[in-house]
Amino acid sequence: VQLQASGGGLVQPGGSLRLSCEASGFRFGDYNIGWFRQAPGKEREFVAAIRRFGGSTAYADSVKGRFTISRDNAENSVYLQMNSLNNEDTAVYYCAGSMTNIWSAIARRASYEFWGQGTLVTVSS
Repeated sequence: VQLQASGGGLVQPGGSLRLSCEASGFRFGDYNIGWFRQAPGKEREFVAAIRRFGGSTAYADSVKGRFTISRDNAENSVYLQMNSLNNEDTAVYYCAGSMTNIWSAIARRASYEFWGQGTLVTVSS
């Protein structure tokens, strides 16, 4: 079971980045996929999630209207399009897999069975 996050980097405030999370070793379509982030000295926090068949999405209030999560089950991948980035978006971003049927719990770290390694996003001028 593996999740590989990529696409991080250095971007100026107001810029955009697209993160990718590629899955292998499990039936990707069976899992909800979430993105979390962890800034230096802070706890890991929920960013966005997408339901296993892509029918529903959820976002943290801090990213609503700026970030868009999508998935391509044929490519075993989930994407996070991040626009209008600001300094507070600087963090290591992680993708994770969840089989929960309780969508209202999708923002909880405990809902996720496995995690990928992170990709660093730095927003700075």
